[in-house]
Amino acid sequence: MHPMLDRQSIVQQPDLVKAGIAKKRLSAPIDEIIAAYEQWRVVTTQLGEMNAKRNAVSKTIGALMAQGKKDEAETAKADAKEISDAIPEVEEKERILDSKLRELELSCPNMAHESVPEGASEEDNVVVRTRGEKQSFDFEPKAHWDLATALGILDFERAIKISGSGYAVYQGWGARLQRALFNYMIDLHTIHGEYLEVYPPYVVNTASLLGTGQLPKFEEDLYRVDDDHFLIPTAEVPVTNLYRDEILDVWQLPIKNAAFSGCFRKEAGAAGKDTRGIQRMHQFDKVELVKICLPENSYDELELLVTDAERVLQSLGLHYRVSLLCGPEMSFSNSKCFDLEVWAPGVGRYLEVSSCSNFEAFQARRANIRFRRAQGEKPEFAHVLNGSGVATPRLFIAILESYQQADGSIVIPEPLRPYVGTDRIEQ
Repeated sequence: MHPMLDRQSIVQQPDLVKAGIAKKRLSAPIDEIIAAYEQWRVVTTQLGEMNAKRNAVSKTIGALMAQGKKDEAETAKADAKEISDAIPEVEEKERILDSKLRELELSCPNMAHESVPEGASEEDNVVVRTRGEKQSFDFEPKAHWDLATALGILDFERAIKISGSGYAVYQGWGARLQRALFNYMIDLHTIHGEYLEVYPPYVVNTASLLGTGQLPKFEEDLYRVDDDHFLIPTAEVPVTNLYRDEILDVWQLPIKNAAFSGCFRKEAGAAGKDTRGIQRMHQFDKVELVKICLPENSYDELELLVTDAERVLQSLGLHYRVSLLCGPEMSFSNSKCFDLEVWAPGVGRYLEVSSCSNFEAFQARRANIRFRRAQGEKPEFAHVLNGSGVATPRLFIAILESYQQADGSIVIPEPLRPYVGTDRIEQ
């Protein structure tokens, strides 16, 4: 497991690293890391010197024996043994210090990119662009929970009976629309786009969650299956970790994968927030876009990633906006992030359906994803990006609320009609 930030950067430019993390209003044990690094370096140097001395002494033994200097050879043997006997204790000290250093480093968030705006809350996010027109109604638009209940396409009460709050049962045309959405989005990104479709496992091991940064810090948000396995919070985790501990060839980059999956989150930090309808769920479906690319191209790739996610909303005729997140609104792991928020007229607010992030080398270091520019050259860490392309159920909400009619029926956007099998959902 590699540190998530470059160790040399932390040691040599601690103020720069601290400032990049402070921009996100997060803290990191930078001074502790530097102190642990100094201790580790002293012990590592000592170990190297001991090994070198032992090897040097061992080499003289044969020569002394050949020269008939038996007593001197025996003395050299005793010296070599004394050094050998002392080495395990120093090795153990190095192992303990290395383990402590890595533990500190794993708790250290990624730095915000210099182009990320300062701020204190979501009010300080910068709206980069707004697209599409808000639907206009000659009646009072209803919220999705009223529309869906009247149409019989979502069953909230039975979902609570079988699973508890934070779950929904889609049925009839609701189930068909939900299935249509992720099939449509996957086709848009793969058949009509540049991504390779991946269908990943919904259960991952601890190493995978360490690799993408959910562990150790965010375990309370995850559903644990057993000692070493968790349900995935997003397809980002299995898809990024496909390349864990691999050295890729430069011609393979950029890798672009699109994955549909269920996602499972306890939403431990969001109790009581957006609880009505299906705005915030413990289980939801999402199409995830993951890119692995050359470091020098990653910010261009981020812009393209946002554009790819926007295509979904544009093609469905929905009004949305793209926001550049300020520091405190960013995640533990990313360097820069754009949110796509679709307008939902029934609830009268923008709902986030995608966060498109550049993680730079943060996840690649943790997951040890490297590439080699040419044969014989030293491997480098790749840059990793991901974003939803996009998430339901909020897309489901936006379609119901944007395309509702006065009689409570829902007109299906044209591109979805072959997938749903109807042009309208009505009672």
